[in-house]
Amino acid sequence: MEVRLFPNWRRPQVGLKPRREAQRPHLPQHARHCPVLEAGSSLGFMVYPPLEKHEVFKVWYEGEGLYRFVYYVNPTGTQWEGVLSVAVMLPAGGVGMFREEVTYLAPVPDASRENALLMARMFIVPEDLGTPAGAVTLRGAWNFQTPPGWDTVYTPVFNMIERPVVPMMVIRVETDWHVHESEFRYVLQPGQSISAAHSLPIGQAFFVPRDDVSLRDCTESEVAALKASAGEFTDRKAALKRTTSYGLQYSPHYRQMSRAQGASRVPTETGTPSIVQSSGTRVAPVAETVTDGTVGKTGRNEPCPCGSGRKYKKCHGQQP
Repeated sequence: MEVRLFPNWRRPQVGLKPRREAQRPHLPQHARHCPVLEAGSSLGFMVYPPLEKHEVFKVWYEGEGLYRFVYYVNPTGTQWEGVLSVAVMLPAGGVGMFREEVTYLAPVPDASRENALLMARMFIVPEDLGTPAGAVTLRGAWNFQTPPGWDTVYTPVFNMIERPVVPMMVIRVETDWHVHESEFRYVLQPGQSISAAHSLPIGQAFFVPRDDVSLRDCTESEVAALKASAGEFTDRKAALKRTTSYGLQYSPHYRQMSRAQGASRVPTETGTPSIVQSSGTRVAPVAETVTDGTVGKTGRNEPCPCGSGRKYKKCHGQQP
């Protein structure tokens, strides 16, 4: 599956491109030996704000329908300096027009109210403020167009457990026909703020097929087979236990089986890879790569697409 990238229209070619990252620096060490946790973290792609290295911005929710956006720069690398501030005041009861007040915090060439409002709209969506109360929508540096039948889901950063955790809403967009900009919606409490920097991801995006799902109950024989399979997996997992240098026990059985399944991919008649299950049936693959014109290209030092959490050169990149 190929997903096309296009930049933030208000600030093209600024900001990091989306990428996978299976391991989170704030998780405990033993989490790096948990394949299912790493696979959950690497589901989808990190999305970053449209910022240069010397730029940051903050958004405050001050309560009673008042929001404040402040843009900072650090041109010398020694001290952050405020450039402009935009205060957004929502109407009482949510009915009517909202008001925007612009304040320049430093001398800026061609300073004007229109330029300040345009700058704020590069990073946030003022029209989404206050829906619900405290809501703030951050824009990503890059956007996605999916193939027919696929949607894009915008989520918080998975498995990032560092406090404070800001509540966030998950949205799903039919990006195969609707040109939608990457948006990540947080919900702040009065007095809280959220900041964005060049290398700090503001959310995660992944892709799902738009298929109908039907549910049915397992038969007694199927339930018995599932129990037998679970017991076999537990026994094999226990037999392969290993101990790390700092005394933690873990088993690589799940990761080995996952890689074996990935190695069983075969091309279908249309040339699209699929997975052959033990029953012989072919299953459509999940989204694995985002490209901007180059299909299937993974850097040697990037996380391996198989979800192992290791670098590509030390995982599937070693295979001929």
